[in-house]
Amino acid sequence: MKFRTEVEITKYPFNIGFDSPSLFIGSCFTENIGAIMRENKMPALVNPFGVVYNPLSIHKSLESILENKQYELDDIHFSKGLWYNYDFHTRFSNPNKDECLSNMNSAIGNAHLFLNKLQNLIVTFGTARLYRLKQTNSVVANCHKIPAKEFEHQIMSVDEIVEIWSALIEKLLERNIYLKIIFTVSPIRHWKDGAEGNQLSKATLIVAVHKLIAKYPNNAFYFPSYEIMMDDLRDYRFYDDDMLHPSSKAIEYIWGKFESAFLDKESKDLLAKIHRIKQAVGHRPFNPNTSEHQKFINQTIASINEIKSKYSLINFDDEIEKLNSQIC
Repeated sequence: MKFRTEVEITKYPFNIGFDSPSLFIGSCFTENIGAIMRENKMPALVNPFGVVYNPLSIHKSLESILENKQYELDDIHFSKGLWYNYDFHTRFSNPNKDECLSNMNSAIGNAHLFLNKLQNLIVTFGTARLYRLKQTNSVVANCHKIPAKEFEHQIMSVDEIVEIWSALIEKLLERNIYLKIIFTVSPIRHWKDGAEGNQLSKATLIVAVHKLIAKYPNNAFYFPSYEIMMDDLRDYRFYDDDMLHPSSKAIEYIWGKFESAFLDKESKDLLAKIHRIKQAVGHRPFNPNTSEHQKFINQTIASINEIKSKYSLINFDDEIEKLNSQIC
């Protein structure tokens, strides 16, 4: 007898590993998975514009990265003591105008360079709802706590999403015909839309994504993070305190599904070794001067050097520094 419905995911026809750089872009769920990869030394760039929710703004972010667009002082605005731009998340907001502009342009420049080695693009759509600034009639990625009366909103149609993303995929494939694009729909509910509005939005995104996959079967794929949360983890113990965001346990579970689906055995084994090293570095001994602990440090450094001999691009500088500081 089964007591739950588990979402089974078969292996994809390609792997994500330590030799395949990945760009994560989109909803905050993207940051959850991308952060796990970065924490474990995998080559990943996560949300160069900060968290972006709707397909049009994510599209605009990628267009800017492709073009290496550089913003100018006239492109940023001032409110409540901070400079900001509507294309970027609030984490780029800054009381210093020049720093705000520099940080945005540096993020784009770094992402543009990252495209040269990019093999996997992971895109997470959060909502199909757009917020349009009345003053300029332009869609914003983030409202920056500007009063709601300054915006009007609308839901994108399936056809609109498919049209703009088809054009973008064509541009991306011109750069790299082997690029793999993994679409996901965020399991985080956008409750400001209401229950019905949230469901309409998610349904729109899911249909649009599957149309894109059908159009680009060799390059576009779908990872069912939304379905895992809704059908596999359908219990409020897997939600955070706001009852909208996945809990850390849910994120860990979905990451496990992602890891099983995309990582090959070599990458999984390496991931486990790196995890053990990070645990070792984080260990706080009662007495670091004992011979046992000194031996433990040297063994950990040897493990790091063994990995670096095979994977020279993996950076362990912080770990080596912490370990060396404990050597007597």
